[in-house]
Amino acid sequence: MVFDRLKSVTSQDVAHAAGVSQATVSRVFAKRGNVQPITAEQVRRVAGELGYRPNVMARAMRTSRTGTVGIVVSRLGNPLYPLMLQTLGPKMVDAGLRMVVWSVDESDETCAIDAIKERSVDGVLMMTATAESSALREVVKSGLPVVLINRVVDGLPLDQVESDNRAGGTCVAHYFAATGRRRIALIGGPQAPSTIRNRDLGFRDQLAALGAPLKKQLTAYVENFSYAAGFAAAMRLLELATPPDAIFCANDVLALGARDAARRRGVRVPEDLWLVGYDDIDMAAWDAFDLTTIRQPINEMCQIATDLLVARIGGSTKTPGKTVVPNDLIIRGSTGRHPFPALG
Repeated sequence: MVFDRLKSVTSQDVAHAAGVSQATVSRVFAKRGNVQPITAEQVRRVAGELGYRPNVMARAMRTSRTGTVGIVVSRLGNPLYPLMLQTLGPKMVDAGLRMVVWSVDESDETCAIDAIKERSVDGVLMMTATAESSALREVVKSGLPVVLINRVVDGLPLDQVESDNRAGGTCVAHYFAATGRRRIALIGGPQAPSTIRNRDLGFRDQLAALGAPLKKQLTAYVENFSYAAGFAAAMRLLELATPPDAIFCANDVLALGARDAARRRGVRVPEDLWLVGYDDIDMAAWDAFDLTTIRQPINEMCQIATDLLVARIGGSTKTPGKTVVPNDLIIRGSTGRHPFPALG
């Protein structure tokens, strides 16, 4: 059958060419209802050949849904967040949803707030939420489905997904102390994000429990989580009369800066200094850094968050809760590939 390419192809055209009902075509593209896989594949193949695209606006008018979710993110200079977006994309597509990404400064979330007020999305997934977040307050007020990922804000009845950041900090402290590190330092950052706050708490509390509390002079807090900030903080620590023999950095980007600061100072890693980061971004495994780090289970976190958001958009009334998934210590050359000691 030949179609006039200047004329919009309709779902009825696809149904006729595929030998199915128009309702079946609608179910295939709405990803709902019981359609045999072979039939669904045939409908998608025919639709592709004809150049058919579902009319999203028309569907939105019928269902009061847009088929779009908003993703609120900031600090895209940190490779963790582009990785999370890249991981979320296919999962949202599989769920029949499109993403619109709002890259915001955590002090200015105007674009996200405007879209939320206009209800131009069916739900919101937030990577940047803190207790002070105006966008979070607006989305809660709006009643739109919302899921927090890589963030926790206590006291709110929302679905929240995070890795066990406190346990990650605890793990690093135990690793340092149990392998003979004695001058242990921390490069931390702003405490508003739950991720950083909990890593810090886990690290400090475990060192104290082991009888080696973190010393004030071996603590450096930065204003932002950048390579330059990590470099500058490490330089200050390494210039001390008695410099650290181990540094835990609140994220990998800071640790990459610290690694280059050690090079600049002529400090050997791992012979003179151990370094551990957090997140396991791609660069951590590069030979130039070979960074021991805590790996966050990004794929699992993104799948859980997607499933929760889809369920909420679909009308789920399940009591909101917090999902915490475990992390892994990835041991590389920045700690001499020293194995993790047994607990106890």
